[in-house]
Amino acid sequence: MEHTHHALKEKTVADLREIAKGIQHDAVQGYSQMNKEHLLVAICAALEIPIHDHHDVVGIDKPALKARIRALKKERDAAIEAGDHAKLEAVRNHIHGLNRQIRKHMV
Repeated sequence: MEHTHHALKEKTVADLREIAKGIQHDAVQGYSQMNKEHLLVAICAALEIPIHDHHDVVGIDKPALKARIRALKKERDAAIEAGDHAKLEAVRNHIHGLNRQIRKHMV
């Protein structure tokens, strides 16, 4: 059975211990004494499962949006220095909107 990090994370400690019981690897030695977090990492190491899921952004130009965010952060810093609260709020809202747009296009 193929396991993924996300599928293993959804399982209970008892289920993870059952899986670890069938694995002959140094990482899962003492699995009966491990808590869920340590057991999950040990099983992933033993089965060579990547721990972090990588997301791709499709449908937008992410590097251009990130460049725009960096420019807006400079504007934000300038607004903080100048004490311009209206400009500061507008820039923060724009940064927030661009970050949400990036997250919306993740798959």
